[in-house]
Amino acid sequence: MKPTTKTSRTAAYIEKMVRALNEHYFGGELEEPIVTIQNTPKVYGQVTENKTWHRADGTQHRALNIGAGTLDLPIEEVTAIILGQLVRLYDIQRGIKDSSREGRYMNKRFRDEAATRDLEVSKDPRSGWSIIEPTEALIEFVISQGWTDIQMGRDGGSGSQRTEDDNDSNAGTADGSGKKRSSTRKIVCPVCGQSVRAARDAYIKCGYCDLLMV
Repeated sequence: MKPTTKTSRTAAYIEKMVRALNEHYFGGELEEPIVTIQNTPKVYGQVTENKTWHRADGTQHRALNIGAGTLDLPIEEVTAIILGQLVRLYDIQRGIKDSSREGRYMNKRFRDEAATRDLEVSKDPRSGWSIIEPTEALIEFVISQGWTDIQMGRDGGSGSQRTEDDNDSNAGTADGSGKKRSSTRKIVCPVCGQSVRAARDAYIKCGYCDLLMV
């Protein structure tokens, strides 16, 4: 997808992704949400628990909001964030209580549901099981769909917004098989266990422990 600042075009692209992810990982069981794109500092994705959004035909739906800055991330990271929010929708529809503190702290129920859908979930001391990363299986699914980086080109980019895993990664390049590989790696604080994904040559210190992450 070419870089664009047209929200309507980007929302339509995300809606296509949502439908494919719904079919592949949930058997099409999810009620389709209304996709919105907003400037939401420190939040990459959210879903509404109540059906407070209306379509032109009068039907009521939940909303899936994606932070505008999030869309500048590599497509596999964007997909992981969207899929994580679809897991939340799945839990809401089934009455699974996957969070506390008004939805700000994710518990093991969310982790377990996400793990069955090609997501790697790590724990953040502030927000619970909320650090979402794509597994190789999810990256392969993205490749199979032909999805490409969205690049909204909006202010308030991911580097200053992503507080849970502070991702500063770049998309991979095609190898001899024509498959796109991630150029990022997961690094972890040896004391508190907080983890992030970063470029392979990055050196990052843990903000809590002031130690180099490995």
